[in-house]
Amino acid sequence: MQIHLAPMEGVVDHLMRDMLTQIGGFDLCVTEFVRVVDQLLPKKVFRRFCPELEQGGLTPAGTPVRVQLLGQSPEWLAENAVRAAEMGSHGVDLNFGCPAKTVNKSKGGAVLLKETDTLYQIVSTVRKAVPAHVPVTAKMRLGFEDKTLAIDNAKALAEAGADQIVIHARTKVEGYKPPAYWDWIAKIKQQVDVPLVANGEIWQAEDAYLCQQQSQCQNIMIGRGALAMPNLAQVIRGNQAVMTWEEVLSLLVKYSGYEIYGDKGQYYPNRIKQWLGFLRKQYVQADELFARIRHLRVAAEIVAELK
Repeated sequence: MQIHLAPMEGVVDHLMRDMLTQIGGFDLCVTEFVRVVDQLLPKKVFRRFCPELEQGGLTPAGTPVRVQLLGQSPEWLAENAVRAAEMGSHGVDLNFGCPAKTVNKSKGGAVLLKETDTLYQIVSTVRKAVPAHVPVTAKMRLGFEDKTLAIDNAKALAEAGADQIVIHARTKVEGYKPPAYWDWIAKIKQQVDVPLVANGEIWQAEDAYLCQQQSQCQNIMIGRGALAMPNLAQVIRGNQAVMTWEEVLSLLVKYSGYEIYGDKGQYYPNRIKQWLGFLRKQYVQADELFARIRHLRVAAEIVAELK
């Protein structure tokens, strides 16, 4: 079984990847998407999204990181994929799942699921451009408005040369609303030969086992669930019990040190509140803490409450 840490824009940056991979249990991380429009992006852009490229493409704990690209132009995506690979990314992931309206309006992310041939052209062009030993993977949803193209889209990605496909088991319109339709991944698995990774609505170890059973996929990707339970990957593997609230508090204090003294310190109050929003799903104490800090704007005051 492989467990991947999902890309989550504005949430899972290099600091969060560092924190979560130190806890362990992850085989791979995927970055927030790098937006590609009509140019070869400078190397500094890739380093901003993936500082791990300076360390062999690994988090400090040694977990491989894969750069994710989002765009609609096969040629420009290919050029940027080559650059990511040359800089040391552990493969290149292509985003066909982002549901954000601003992204979809500019023909990126999930809206491309309406255009099966475009999916094929993008993956095919990137696969031909990138050295054969570098994995080219894709992340898709089951569709945009409905699931009628789910199998055709997955087939197109596979036939174009994708080495692996991550499937978020909902459409764009379904967003993040429960349930996730893991059984659809099993339907797709019967039609494509490349390895699949199941994603969506995995909050507990029991969810992971049910997902594996219904999707017929051993490999999974977790995102929001890992923020709600920071050691979820280890719990799924049977290596650890669920973190206590005291352990989570220590983690929040440690994260505060990262954020405040990092290059995004001004965002710290919003980031810690955002994380508490996820933790509230698993820990009732997070609700109380959130209530105490919700109106605080100064980092030092928030950290004092954490301690």
